Amino acid sequence: MTSLNRVDKVLIVVENLPVPFDRRVWMEATTLQKAGYQVSTISPKGNGFEKDYEEIEGIHIYRHPLPPEESSVKGYLREYSWAVSWQFRLAQRVWQEQGFDVIHICNPPDLLFLVAGWYKIFHGVKVIFDHHDLSPEMYIAKYNRRDVFYYGLRLAERLTYATADLAIATNESHRKIALTRGGKNPKQVFVVRSAPDLSRFHFISPNPSYRQGKKYLVGYMGVMGEPEGIDYLLRMVRYLVTEKKRKDIHFMLIGSGPAAEKLKALSKKLEVTEFVEFTGFKTGKELLERLSSCDVCVEPSPKSAYNENCTMNKILEYMALGKPIVQFDLREGRRSAEGASLYAKPNDEIEFAHKIIELLDSPQLREKMGTEGRHRMEDILEWRHQAPTLLEAYAEVLQFL
Repeated sequence: MTSLNRVDKVLIVVENLPVPFDRRVWMEATTLQKAGYQVSTISPKGNGFEKDYEEIEGIHIYRHPLPPEESSVKGYLREYSWAVSWQFRLAQRVWQEQGFDVIHICNPPDLLFLVAGWYKIFHGVKVIFDHHDLSPEMYIAKYNRRDVFYYGLRLAERLTYATADLAIATNESHRKIALTRGGKNPKQVFVVRSAPDLSRFHFISPNPSYRQGKKYLVGYMGVMGEPEGIDYLLRMVRYLVTEKKRKDIHFMLIGSGPAAEKLKALSKKLEVTEFVEFTGFKTGKELLERLSSCDVCVEPSPKSAYNENCTMNKILEYMALGKPIVQFDLREGRRSAEGASLYAKPNDEIEFAHKIIELLDSPQLREKMGTEGRHRMEDILEWRHQAPTLLEAYAEVLQFL
């Protein structure tokens, strides 16, 4: 804090998920609020959070509508231009009603520097860039090409870093991007991982009804888009059912996204609907109960420049609940889970399917890996280990205010 007699005010802007549904942003907001900051947020509506404004746990939450999701370049351009327009409008409202000394922008998209830059230039506000996703790499993962839009995203990323007084990275791979492509000084980059708060995200009693009569339950949680590899998972289910004759496994897929309907159609095409459940987004106790009921949890994201460098929140949340994991062997996925996961050769669906069987057929291995993951969360990764770095970053950016 900059003074014992003043309260520093923060505005956090996020576009891809509503607050407080975005768990990383919500943990950041509540951590700052508990440390004495006044916190406001701007986010889209959705997932049951539809109010234009509300206050939760002392956080001032402003929300705007978004057009329907469309998995295309045209759809993303419409969504992002709409969002930036609303963010300018709501930032002005927050400025008038609450005020802010710091604007904390969370990508995607990498266009939030337009809003942040305005307040930095004309009002002297400090800017923190919280780098959630590698947008250029995400574009390649979605469309498999480097065209004018890809280079536009590279430029937007560079301008975002240039606008930011300080950057927060979610892992060491993102930190490297900040130091190279972003041109930041090492003292300007802080690593704050997206680990859950174990006081809120914890194991609860399993509910056997989620198995839907099957012996085993395999769970997935997350966004359903092109880079997430759920099509790989559905083909694995097909292999397990038809080739390995494993009809004793129910697959529970929690989440939604722009590719959800295509994935449901693929499930029908592969004739695995009897073994696969698309639950939609779940939150709160039901989410914890569903995940706590799983024998194994999976992360099927295939190898790509995007997935290789991203920390998948779901992996840390599986570990928080003591669940053994199967994933492809990607850099940041292994750094997160270490011995709490089995690793298949990248993009090898058959090996991945056999790793699932290996875990399901070995209760002792599941117990060992689940315990290791839980201890890793408690000792190194959980949010209480990340919060001090977040507060250190704020103290650094505000010291010259």
